[in-house]
Amino acid sequence: MPDPISWSFALPYLAIALAFGYLVGSIPFGVILTRLAGLGDIRAIGSGNIGATNVLRTGRKDLAALTLLADILKGTAAVWLAGLYGPDPQLVAGFGALIGHIFPVWLKFRGGKGVATYLGVLVGFYWPAALAFAAIWLYCAAFARLSSFAGLTASLAVPFILFAADEKQVSELFIALTLLVWLRHYANIRRLVTGTEPRLGESGHEDG
Repeated sequence: MPDPISWSFALPYLAIALAFGYLVGSIPFGVILTRLAGLGDIRAIGSGNIGATNVLRTGRKDLAALTLLADILKGTAAVWLAGLYGPDPQLVAGFGALIGHIFPVWLKFRGGKGVATYLGVLVGFYWPAALAFAAIWLYCAAFARLSSFAGLTASLAVPFILFAADEKQVSELFIALTLLVWLRHYANIRRLVTGTEPRLGESGHEDG
């Protein structure tokens, strides 16, 4: 029978992993890249979001793609680096990374909606599920032309995909992460229900 966990020993390491994940996830690449490019504060245009979709509104597809990649990779980096110290720090750091992106201390806790970083955390844990997420997103986006609907649907499928792949602990983490993403999209959900959510390519479309 294994020895019981010594929480007095484990908790400080888990707290460090949470703080590490949060700090990595809180890096606002959309804000940093647009300012370095001389485009001002991305929060002052479009939807005011710091994600790649809003960066695209500057007309800089390269910056939008770079923002998307950076927001994905910061989630992956937090998970992979924390994983060097064991599965528990890895799980905690993954949670912290999404919290950091949505509520970054540097931006007065007003961050992005989390889909890209959510995907990055998923890549860090189980890349086949990330491929499934991307496939579901692309199908839903092509079918409904609604970015928010695509992201919400894909995220809803992830815990089930992970559970079916026998990644039970990770699936439990992604139940919490999916709930965070859905809560962050509350305004989009309201517009989806009322049929007023702008479609991809339409003026006023908000980040999903």
